[in-house]
Amino acid sequence: MRVHVADHPLVTHKLTVLRDETTPSPVFRALVEELMTLLAYEGTREVRVEPVDIVTPVAPTTGVRIADPKPLIVPILRAGLGMLEGMVKLLPSAEVGFLGMARNEETLEPTTYAERLPDDLSGRQCFVLDPMLATGGSLIAAIDFLLKRGATDVTAICILAAPEGLQAVEQAMAGRDVTVVLGSVDERLNEHGYIVPGLGDAGDRLYGTV
Repeated sequence: MRVHVADHPLVTHKLTVLRDETTPSPVFRALVEELMTLLAYEGTREVRVEPVDIVTPVAPTTGVRIADPKPLIVPILRAGLGMLEGMVKLLPSAEVGFLGMARNEETLEPTTYAERLPDDLSGRQCFVLDPMLATGGSLIAAIDFLLKRGATDVTAICILAAPEGLQAVEQAMAGRDVTVVLGSVDERLNEHGYIVPGLGDAGDRLYGTV
C-alpha cells in the first residue's frame, strides 16, 4: 500500500476554510469540489493510458488516451457525493458507481446499506471517494468490496485522515495494490471516533442537516 499526502499551499488554504465552523454549507460544498480536483490530480498520476495517433493542424503525432476498461469512481454515500463532481471534471470518461455505508456510532463499525456497482470489476482501476478517514472501518470495507469483485488496483482519496485510521488501513491492505491520497493527516481521534482537529461531520456540513 502507498500513501501520498498532498503538500500544496492551495490544499492547506482550502482545508483551513473547510475546518472553520462558521463556513456555510454552500461555501463548504464549493471548496470540497475545488479541493477534490487538486487531490484527484495527485490520485490519478498512475491512471492507465494507451497510445493514440492523431493529426494536429501542423503534423501527425502520437499521444495518449485513457485506456479501456475505463476507471470507476466510487463515492461512499453520502458525504462522498460532495467529492464526485470535482473528480468527474478531471476524469470525465470514467464510469461512476456508488457504495452506501454508515458507521454505527456505538460500535464504530461500518455497515453497507446500498451498492450500485458492476458485478465484475476485473482489470478495473477504481477510485474511492470518502472525505474522512477516521477509524478506517468504512474505507477498509469499501476497498475489500471492490477487490473481491476483481478490481486490480484501488486508489482512495480522502480530505482528512486520523493516524489511527490510516494505520488500520495500512495493516488491512498490506501487500495489496492500494493507494491512499490525503489532504492532511490530523492529530488523533477523540473518544467519539471523530478526527481532531478535523472539520466535524462532513455530510452534515455539505448538506446543511444535523
